Amino acid sequence: TYWAYAGMENHFHLVHYALIMTLGFLIGLEIPVVLRINETYAERLSVNLSQIFSADYIGALAGALLWVFFLIRHFPLTEIGFLLAGVNFSIAAFTWFYFRRLGLIDANRFIPAVIIVTAGLLLIGGARNRQWGELAEQRLYEDRIMLSTTTRYQHLTMTHNPRLEEYRFYINGNLQFSSMDEARYHEMLVHPPLTLTPDRQRVLILGGGDGMALREVLKYPDVAKVLLVDLDPDMTRLCATHPALTALNANAFADARTTARSGGATEGEYRRLWRETGKTGPHGLEETAPIAGVRILNIDADAFVSQAGNGHWNVILIDLPDPSSPELVKLYTREFYARARALLSERGMMMVQATSPYHAKESFLCIRRTLESAGFATLPLHLNVPSFGDWGWLLAWKAPLGRKTVVDRLERAALTVPTRYLTPEVMRSAMAFGKGMLESSRAEINTRTRPALLDFYLSESWLVD
Repeated sequence: TYWAYAGMENHFHLVHYALIMTLGFLIGLEIPVVLRINETYAERLSVNLSQIFSADYIGALAGALLWVFFLIRHFPLTEIGFLLAGVNFSIAAFTWFYFRRLGLIDANRFIPAVIIVTAGLLLIGGARNRQWGELAEQRLYEDRIMLSTTTRYQHLTMTHNPRLEEYRFYINGNLQFSSMDEARYHEMLVHPPLTLTPDRQRVLILGGGDGMALREVLKYPDVAKVLLVDLDPDMTRLCATHPALTALNANAFADARTTARSGGATEGEYRRLWRETGKTGPHGLEETAPIAGVRILNIDADAFVSQAGNGHWNVILIDLPDPSSPELVKLYTREFYARARALLSERGMMMVQATSPYHAKESFLCIRRTLESAGFATLPLHLNVPSFGDWGWLLAWKAPLGRKTVVDRLERAALTVPTRYLTPEVMRSAMAFGKGMLESSRAEINTRTRPALLDFYLSESWLVD
């Protein structure tokens, strides 16, 4: 399946469905064949059926538990395939030799030869499957893969183009960022809300496990506390330790100021830290500057906002993957945004990454309608990020603050921290949309019971093409 997906772009589905149909046929054939074999040892049909179905259900339960709690956590899928094939083959070979020894199976020289050849192929595949998997995966990417790992929740891949000195990071095959232009995305995500918020001591980041948004937040000396909520502990651990990623996120997960844990939505204690500036003060003492206390909480963002209760976060940054699946679309619902609103201070600002207003216009506008249905006022923003095209964000705040006031503030805003791309002029221009880009005949909002956003997203132009 992997090789077909990597090498048969136009005909992969033929192989895919042929394999599914073959497996379905063999699974359907299994129980009738075993019933026929077992009828010799169980004279009554009811006894025969109970024996077979009991064994089948118990085996299925044991296999499911083994898959969920052990195999998928510790082995790549290609290796799991060979492990399970080896188990089934060993049982089949043992069964054949056992009944052959009892004289219940006629002698057949062909079957031992098949057993030997199959055992040899399984041993070779078990030894080399990871290498084969890497070769198949490499065919999916133009640049050399320098990192490929599967966590409990997702598959992470990073490629490197030495000529351009470009790193690209993928989650489940979907591009998350390119080192060439990630600053455009993360600076637009972070700086408008932090610039507009009069008090930005407490910042909550939902998602953002790569540390890039955190890097931008930590540029503000008056930020005292940052809580980053990301589901996958392996993702945050990788981005805190891999040299290429720590170089990109400016070591935002530095152990000196960061504590990480998994569990419930309780924040825990923060400790305000200070660093030496290298400058000498008026009394000959070494000057120091404050560093924000950072906590990493590995929990699902939906569970966090459900458990956290009311809060007083001055800025909330929602940097979550696109709503491409039922698991992700729940993070864009009215219920999710209503709980996030309860966490936001009265004069606070929230920024939501909202897909592309060009390639996924209806999705972008559905997210905006959903935010407004949860009690937010919104201001749409967009910017060209070459790796993704025209990309959109939604600045949101509690409705009593007028939209014109926010627009006026953004037009007069000045950046007080260093940036690689963003300027006050770019922030102002991000508010300008072409004719019809913010208009739609659709009125659906995204809720848990009616995930309209998923329908929009899966039918947008970039997926159809």
